[in-house]
Amino acid sequence: MTTATTSLTRRSNRFAYVLIAPAALCFALFLAIPILYAIFISFRREIVVGLGLGEGGRTEIWAGLGNYTAVLSDPEFLASAGRVLLYGCVLVPVMLGLALLFALLLDSRRARVRSFARIAIFLPYAVPAVISSVLWGFLYLPGTSPFHHIADALGGGLPDVLSPSLVLLAIANIGIWGGTGFNMVVLYTSLKSVPSELYEAATLDGCTEIQIATRIKVPMILPSLIMTAVFSIIATLQVFAEPMLLRPLTNSISTTWSPLMRIYRDAFIQNDIYIASAGSVLVALATFVISFGFLRLVRGQAFAQEER
Repeated sequence: MTTATTSLTRRSNRFAYVLIAPAALCFALFLAIPILYAIFISFRREIVVGLGLGEGGRTEIWAGLGNYTAVLSDPEFLASAGRVLLYGCVLVPVMLGLALLFALLLDSRRARVRSFARIAIFLPYAVPAVISSVLWGFLYLPGTSPFHHIADALGGGLPDVLSPSLVLLAIANIGIWGGTGFNMVVLYTSLKSVPSELYEAATLDGCTEIQIATRIKVPMILPSLIMTAVFSIIATLQVFAEPMLLRPLTNSISTTWSPLMRIYRDAFIQNDIYIASAGSVLVALATFVISFGFLRLVRGQAFAQEER
């Protein structure tokens, strides 16, 4: 390699570093540093000195694992984690099942008005979670819901979905309504990349539409299905907006219904950022362990098709 080529390569490398510097700076300032700071203060706590008055009335000390022990021994935190796990067991299979069903129907040769159907199914995803939660909240309330008015006019009645026994399903319904469209688009796009020759060969062999869907289409898009499942699991563990916005409408949702709601209460209502930071780190670790554990469980089957 000549000296001129080496000099040009070095200048190109420096120019590349200049281009990525803004993104790296934003990553460090708004993601990496806040995460490290949250981890740091999760090992600290504040104590009162003397009467607790004046600038020296409170001071920070090293708490070790005390904050983590307090969080993990809190019955409210453990109950909220259990509710979110149950919420995920309802939301993830139903949402991905509907997304896969819609994607297969749209990819069928008999499908009509595909463009309209794709937009109609995807549109709820474009609605912000705040708006969709408020919208569904008023649809759930017996006093404002048209469904309750219609049922009363017909002489029947509908159950109160905001009651303690059904409120989890009410929250899951909002997530399913908003997330099915996005996952459907991902799976449908993956289906469009499957070679049509496979379908033609299967049709010549006498396979029906259902057999083609179950024996060819679903195995071929299994990596995309696994990817959407991982994203859905992560979103499930971080559920916050839906229960938080429905809480003023019912007494069935407490301030600690989900782990993130408890963290919000600790940080911004009780002004205990140390316990809140420890809870945040635990939620992040749980998200990492569950999502990557799920990937390890299914990766052999999921990517076998690609290796072939």
